[in-house]
Amino acid sequence: MSATEEITSKSTWVNGVNVTALAATLGAVAEQPALGRFQFRARNRWIGGARNRSAIKGFYGAGQEDTTRKESYVFDADEPPVLHGEDKGANPVEYLLHALAGCMTTTMVYHAASRGIGIEAIESSFEGDIDIRGFTGLSPDVPKGYQKTRVAFRVKTRGDAGVLAELTRMSPVYISVGGSVPIEVTVETY
Repeated sequence: MSATEEITSKSTWVNGVNVTALAATLGAVAEQPALGRFQFRARNRWIGGARNRSAIKGFYGAGQEDTTRKESYVFDADEPPVLHGEDKGANPVEYLLHALAGCMTTTMVYHAASRGIGIEAIESSFEGDIDIRGFTGLSPDVPKGYQKTRVAFRVKTRGDAGVLAELTRMSPVYISVGGSVPIEVTVETY
């Protein structure tokens, strides 16, 4: 029996998370910090008008290029008709809310599981306020991105709401959106 099979056969599960395997992974990363470095990637192609398409497949993590994904995840982005799009996909700022929702939820579930906090159900809503005068250049006094984002979670649990709220703030997307993560941009013409 391999070490992975042994961990799986003797595993403790909380919130659908194998906390035994999670603890083993965290132990391996603590011993070999380079295993904790990940690089995620997306490739994008403009289709026309407001529409573009991203494909996500490969990533680097745990010291190697991941090869487990056989197919790419494909996401179309567009704008609603009121913003002169064809409504063939969520718009990018809606995808940002989706990324924030997914990451904060997963972060809550994983950290709660590692602390033995059981969760039976989670529902959430995410709203972001944006004024298009900012990114269109109509008003230099208006921010170009979200001015405020509101997040509301409803969690069926015996755990403490304050603890769960703190756990969501450990989300990498929350940190990236709420902080000032540098973004390097290069443009090549051909």
